Amino acid sequence: MNIHRPLLVAALSAAAGLSIAPVAPAHAATAPAASTLGGNPVPGVCMLSREAVFAQSKVGQSASDRLKQLAQQQQLQLESQRKPLDAEVQAFQQKEASLTEAQRQQQGKALQQRMQGFQEQVNQLDQRIQLTRGKVMQQIGEQAQPIVNSSYNSHHCGLLLNRDAVLGGNTANDLTGDVVRGLDGKITSLSFTLEPLPANTGK
Repeated sequence: MNIHRPLLVAALSAAAGLSIAPVAPAHAATAPAASTLGGNPVPGVCMLSREAVFAQSKVGQSASDRLKQLAQQQQLQLESQRKPLDAEVQAFQQKEASLTEAQRQQQGKALQQRMQGFQEQVNQLDQRIQLTRGKVMQQIGEQAQPIVNSSYNSHHCGLLLNRDAVLGGNTANDLTGDVVRGLDGKITSLSFTLEPLPANTGK
């Protein structure tokens, strides 16, 4: 049984590229192109970028750093398992020609099972990171909602649009800055660990 290394390579690539993205996309911190088109502000129509609130607020930045730290800790553990597995694959390939067919089948199957187990751990870590990010964003959103409500009322808004979906126009009634400042004055960090997988996930 001639073992090549596509499964191991895929697992290692996945481990190196886990979803350690910020709590919000990096592009959310930039101002929308709508402001360059100008025009008159529309009374009662306001805008808000939730993505920018997450990306620019102190609590959002802190949460992104914490999530990255947690993911990197788990990756170090995976790396400690990857190195001996990689060495075993190389050793098997070097002696494969001298093995009987039965030995190749037996040892090759055992290695494949171990590589599949490693890939499963990589996949589970990625899922846990995604679950944790979602929960953190929900918590930040709950903290921001009263501030959004207050800013909405103080600006006499009658309609609130997603700023990131606006293609053009006057952004004078953008509530994003108010919400970021209000959130910074309310909370600057969250305490959390990686979420466990739901029962039966990955089985």
